[in-house]
Amino acid sequence: MAAVDDGIGSESFVTKSDRNFSDGSKNIDNNKNYYNECNNSENSVDLNMNKTHKMSVVQEFYNGKNILITGATGFLGKILVEKLLRCCPGVENIYILIRQKRGKDIYTRIEEMFEDSVFDRLKEEVPKFRHKIVAIPGDCGAAGLGLTITDRQTIIEKVHVIFHSAATVKFDEHLKIALITNVQAPLYLLQMAKDMKGLKAFMHISTLYSNAHLTRIEEKFYPCEMDCKKLQQMIDKLTDEEINEMLPTILGKRPNTYTFSKALAEKELRQNSGSVPLAIIRPAIVASTAKEPIKCWVDNMYGPVGITVGAVTGMLRTMECDASVTAEIVPVDIVVNCLMVAAYDVHKEYTNGTLSEPPIFNYVSSVENRITWGDFIHLAWGDIDKNPFSNAVWYIYLILTNSAFLNYIYRFFLHLLPAAMVDGLAVCIGKKPKMLKKYRTIHKFTSVLKHFCTTEIKVCNRRTRELWDKTSDLDKQIFPFSMSDVDWKDYFDDYLPGIRRYLFKESDDTIPQAKIKWERLYYLHQIVRIGFKVFVIYSLWSIFTRIF
Repeated sequence: MAAVDDGIGSESFVTKSDRNFSDGSKNIDNNKNYYNECNNSENSVDLNMNKTHKMSVVQEFYNGKNILITGATGFLGKILVEKLLRCCPGVENIYILIRQKRGKDIYTRIEEMFEDSVFDRLKEEVPKFRHKIVAIPGDCGAAGLGLTITDRQTIIEKVHVIFHSAATVKFDEHLKIALITNVQAPLYLLQMAKDMKGLKAFMHISTLYSNAHLTRIEEKFYPCEMDCKKLQQMIDKLTDEEINEMLPTILGKRPNTYTFSKALAEKELRQNSGSVPLAIIRPAIVASTAKEPIKCWVDNMYGPVGITVGAVTGMLRTMECDASVTAEIVPVDIVVNCLMVAAYDVHKEYTNGTLSEPPIFNYVSSVENRITWGDFIHLAWGDIDKNPFSNAVWYIYLILTNSAFLNYIYRFFLHLLPAAMVDGLAVCIGKKPKMLKKYRTIHKFTSVLKHFCTTEIKVCNRRTRELWDKTSDLDKQIFPFSMSDVDWKDYFDDYLPGIRRYLFKESDDTIPQAKIKWERLYYLHQIVRIGFKVFVIYSLWSIFTRIF
């Protein structure tokens, strides 16, 4: 079993093909005709499904609807696209706002997105879906979302439901970039929404931590002192250096630019929403899938995954974290289910005139199914000996401490000192030193996570639970989103294998060889530990004998 130290001396054990996507600036009917010819008509598939399966209330809501998704190539966005296509056969089109990136055009990027294993189940169950994807060149980091006049008009005329998922999720993002992507982009989308005659719901994905400075977060709007226009005018006149100097004053009590920009976006959306059927969903720490479409799929190293990878590869050995603090982890597929059901509910509530302002849905695990960071470590890493990583450089040994002072000491002895020795050896044999550089990155990563791993926040999610209570039985089966139904033990059984398979692309065939390496690292770790203890005892004994 793998050892994890709690930082106070005790140890606990845990162990390029054809373009199958339409351009938003082209006529949709022509595009559909083209794909009907290629795929022998998607309509027949929909009819067959409708004949054999009764549609639920939520499925009926999406029937015949055109959906706009920003951030579709992101972690949550992929699951949303997959779920809509697989479980809502009546969806007319899904418009994906996507930008060129790293020399790849939008069509190449979408093709690569659908090559991900997360879409394998969709391809098997609903093979003829690609004609529903409408690619629209755009960029949430550009003025006016980078849309052409034609594409803008297409969206206004066709779209019924908006899911705004695009955001920069870097906690330490430069303020200018955070404001453009996280604040200006949703505001511009809101202005477009006001011209959409057929709009049913505008779902803005925020974060629970937009108000991370509070000790209790309810499903309501909280004050954000900054005014967006004034702030933008101010920083436009400042250099990057001057902005960094003023940053603590601008952020106030909020820990970073990510949480600040999300809070400012909520405030501005509320003030400018007008009659738009807007709602805000605040998920907590979005993690690997629970069940759909495959268990424990993940494609990024944010948050808990980054901590896990650092620990199980032997690189991360100390971290400022309180093991008793709640780990607000929520599986991405369950968040998406809630998002889709909430869109229907928001449309119904706005239609009935029962909403006086945009509703907020806090999506968390602590209210119904709480786990702590200590629980996370024991459950997630408990089977590391069965699923070791091929790229591990040392055996797992992580110290958790709530003391910043002790963490700095541990960093020196467990991170910096070994890294300096390895880099020194690398220089001697003519290789480029890189370990100290890696640890600068690791320390930056753990520093931005510190607030969320050491601060207990009480959360109210009454509206979200009420949404579950009034969801039909059939929709509860198709779109399950109650966190009380999540079995954490079962969930974490496949957590490490999921990271191996889907993030590191390691086949299960590599496990036997990885186990051999892992066993060697274990014995090397024990030898070093024993050697260090002997050295300390010998040194103390030598000092003692000289004094007395």
